[in-house]
Amino acid sequence: MKVVVIQGPNLNMLGIREQHIYGPMKLEQIHEQMKKFASDNGFEIEFFQSNLEGEIVDRIQECLGDADGIIINPAAYSHTSIAIRDALSAVQIPAIEVHISNIHAREDFRKHSLTAEVCAGVIAGVGPFGYHLAMVAMSQILNEIRAAREMQKQQNA
Repeated sequence: MKVVVIQGPNLNMLGIREQHIYGPMKLEQIHEQMKKFASDNGFEIEFFQSNLEGEIVDRIQECLGDADGIIINPAAYSHTSIAIRDALSAVQIPAIEVHISNIHAREDFRKHSLTAEVCAGVIAGVGPFGYHLAMVAMSQILNEIRAAREMQKQQNA
């Protein structure tokens, strides 16, 4: 199983920007924790970060046929990007959206996520731990998909 983690704009600035909202952890530290979870649970993980909407769309499309799941923090694009939403919908790969802050307790424009509508789940407001929760959830989703496929094979045999 392979999971691709896609990080949106300004997440490369974690640990520097608005620590009162996002905390002191750097993106690399979050990724290291995710690598350990992936290794401990027998799946491959790959990371991608971009501040550019089109690059994020391209990376989502590249997941088709290459990845089993996507964990995505579209950041500010969550609230504005129909293109990222459409790319997630098009590839039909299970995706979990993560937000470090509680977007529902922030400015009104952050309270609605266009991309969440096409994700299997959303985790928000628990800081960097949200990425760990996303890994647990993705592992469960992929195991359920695998079990359903096995059952289908047995029924067709």
